[in-house]
Amino acid sequence: MKLNEIRQRFFDFFEGKNHEIVASAPMVIKNDPTLMFTNAGMNQFKDYFLGNSVPTQRRIANSQKCLRVSGKHNDLEEVGVDTYHHTMFEMLGNWSFGDYFKKEAITWAWELLTEVYQIPKDRLYVTVFEGDEKDGVPQDQESFDLWKQLLPEERIIFASKKDNFWEMGDVGPCGPCSEIHIDIRSEEERQEVDGKSLVNQDHPQVIEIWNNVFMQFNRKADGSLESLPEKHVDTGMGLERLAMALQGKTSNYDIDLFQDLIQVIEKQSGKKYGQNEVDDIAMRVIADHVRAIAFSIADGQLPSNNGAGYVIRRILRRAVRYGYQTLDLKEPFLADLSLKLIEIMGEAYPELKQQKEIIEKVIREEELAFFRTLEQGLKRMDNLIAETLKKGEKKLPGVQVFELYDTYGFPLDLTSLIARENEMEVDEEGFNQELQKQKDRSRAAGNMEIEDWIILEEGPAPEFVGYDSLETEAQIRRYRKVEQKKKVFFQLVLDKTPFYPEGGGQIGDTGVLEGPQGKIQIIDTRKENNLLIHLCSEIPKNLEGVWNARVNESKRRKTASNHSATHLLHAALRKVLGTHVEQKGSYVGPDYLRFDFSHFAKLTPEELQEVEREMKQQIRANWPLEEFRKLSMEEAQEKGAMMLFGEKYGDEVRMIQFGASKELCGGTHVKSTGEIGLIKITGESAVAAGIRRIELITGEGAEQYFIKRDEELESLGELLKHPKNIQQSVEDLLKKNAEFQKKIEQFEKEKALAVKSELKSQIRELNGFQILAAKVPLEAGAIKDILFQLKGEHNSLAAILGGEADGKCSLSIMFSDQLVKEKQWNAGQMVRELAKHIQGGGGGQDFFATAGGKNPAGLDQAISEFQAMIG
Repeated sequence: MKLNEIRQRFFDFFEGKNHEIVASAPMVIKNDPTLMFTNAGMNQFKDYFLGNSVPTQRRIANSQKCLRVSGKHNDLEEVGVDTYHHTMFEMLGNWSFGDYFKKEAITWAWELLTEVYQIPKDRLYVTVFEGDEKDGVPQDQESFDLWKQLLPEERIIFASKKDNFWEMGDVGPCGPCSEIHIDIRSEEERQEVDGKSLVNQDHPQVIEIWNNVFMQFNRKADGSLESLPEKHVDTGMGLERLAMALQGKTSNYDIDLFQDLIQVIEKQSGKKYGQNEVDDIAMRVIADHVRAIAFSIADGQLPSNNGAGYVIRRILRRAVRYGYQTLDLKEPFLADLSLKLIEIMGEAYPELKQQKEIIEKVIREEELAFFRTLEQGLKRMDNLIAETLKKGEKKLPGVQVFELYDTYGFPLDLTSLIARENEMEVDEEGFNQELQKQKDRSRAAGNMEIEDWIILEEGPAPEFVGYDSLETEAQIRRYRKVEQKKKVFFQLVLDKTPFYPEGGGQIGDTGVLEGPQGKIQIIDTRKENNLLIHLCSEIPKNLEGVWNARVNESKRRKTASNHSATHLLHAALRKVLGTHVEQKGSYVGPDYLRFDFSHFAKLTPEELQEVEREMKQQIRANWPLEEFRKLSMEEAQEKGAMMLFGEKYGDEVRMIQFGASKELCGGTHVKSTGEIGLIKITGESAVAAGIRRIELITGEGAEQYFIKRDEELESLGELLKHPKNIQQSVEDLLKKNAEFQKKIEQFEKEKALAVKSELKSQIRELNGFQILAAKVPLEAGAIKDILFQLKGEHNSLAAILGGEADGKCSLSIMFSDQLVKEKQWNAGQMVRELAKHIQGGGGGQDFFATAGGKNPAGLDQAISEFQAMIG
């Protein structure tokens, strides 16, 4: 049974049990400060478990795209080394939100596995929570009694809190779980060792395939448990592991999905899977990683140097590194492999097909960039080896080895391999110390201490009234104290609020709460677990009573103008460049907007002008805001709303229309396009392969921009004596300047020739070689030219020239190749030592190096010391 059929049978089974089959949420999370990636099937349903949202459907099933690159068994550097862990995986799951509980979850799980998938019953074991005295939670007798009706009692195992009590985090919903394990060993192995003894022992062929979590408690910040108002079911079954069992394999990487990818890698590399373990690991790494990379890009997350983008770049570079280092793949290969992945998985996940071009383009550009980085790293490695050997040492310093890892992507094993080839070793202890320092810095930056909510008043989900009003009376329902980076602040939840929470690229509102107890300055607004959270630095002792909640009107108005402008910009780009243009990210604040979009070439000045012209036309048309709240997805699609990949939409959506522009959007907007006023594109640049960025200002910001330009033009006119045609005057001035520059360059050449002639007469013999030591009135570039010419004319020349020009000074050292070889002199090391005399710094190679400084008076001393060094 192929992987796609296994997934579909799961859907069919639970559809028959009255479950709604829902699409996977994006793997990249945008509005949850606690997570960068979806790492479990339940992430998109957190609000239901927390009681912050009410589900429209009590029974749901799906296959969720998940990504795990940290934590137990999920260290990125271990993926591919074993045969059963992955970065990305699919999690099949069924959920009950206050509907059915243990009886249905357990009996249906058994029915699906043994009757639909026809897994032999004697290969299955189950675990049940044994209870925990400290938490005051008894043994899960109900689950045990239910399982006893389905399989022999000796195949039921009681397990500890560590293995059979699931928690969302340090705080939040949790509960006992019951896992189903399968023994896929051969009959001979099963006869020798009872599979029951291998459950939860990390045996690669006695593995958990399905976890049924029974959510019935809430963990508080003080560690205590309280019962949830409703009981829920959250189950998860790894599709890859299930496929391994059903296809009779003993490795996840032997299932059809990965073998189809590995066959492509075999053709690319000319190597065969299964013949060499080192090659096999490389192929598993690449096959695993290309899936994670392609799905992340399809969900809108591009590789970058920070946050979630940095994680994706690390995964991509690890795959390229294995191909480069192990399979001898020196040209891009992942981009082509991604096309095979899309062919295999595109039916189940149409976003792959729809984003095919950008996935392939981004991966190829990232590969090319990393190949260049690897080449630079190899050169740095060569220099590091040479520097270490010159010091008479055979161990590469851990600090520099970590630099290779952190800057150039060199793993420790690659550096160690190259070191061994040069009969050297690596300071692994020093490397690990630097790695730990980096982890500590990262942990400290993200560490946040959050106290429990203090409930002042229970009630339904907070009401947002900010589309219609910037001010309202409200009551504070709950608050809590938060500490991060040694700063204390507070989070408030109101019963209703006009404050827009950060989301969809738009920043959160600021403003004030005013009441009898005083004022509370709101410094930001965010949405977390469906709660609208207001951030403030301090609060009064008494938070009860009615407060007047008021948004900063000026900031909101400017932000709304910029948000509406993003919609017009998106529509204009699609009209001017083509319908392949799709939004890939945005920032909307009061001062400017930033808009990222898919396009494969730099926009020409003419295209930018046309985009501006189209936007201005829509602004002059003064299209009224047409807002459609609480549409179903079907209704929004019928109206022609544009939907963005990588966005998670709810059951009900809001559509914003200005003329022909129709987008699903939760942000704030102007009442008509005329309110946007002036606009000006201030920048266009590349963000990543196939992704461009436009920065734009509107309204008052654009007015100030043009006022400044007018002032600059007026000042320029005064400098040029108010000519009739300023452009022509500037062009004439530039032409004259170019002519003068040529004359100056010619003069400098003649001056340099004269200096060179004078310097040649100063070369003298010293201990069997020639030496030149002098000061010259030239800048460093001209001195370099002279020294290279003299090097070509003399076989054993040692030279130092001190330069002084335009108030700056320099030192330049040159050695003939013969002297470098015979004397082991190093110009780079010497110039670094001598640069202290001119209060500067520099470096270079063993035969030539330069240093710049700000103390010309020290040139004589530096030149004298050089002569002493080589004398």
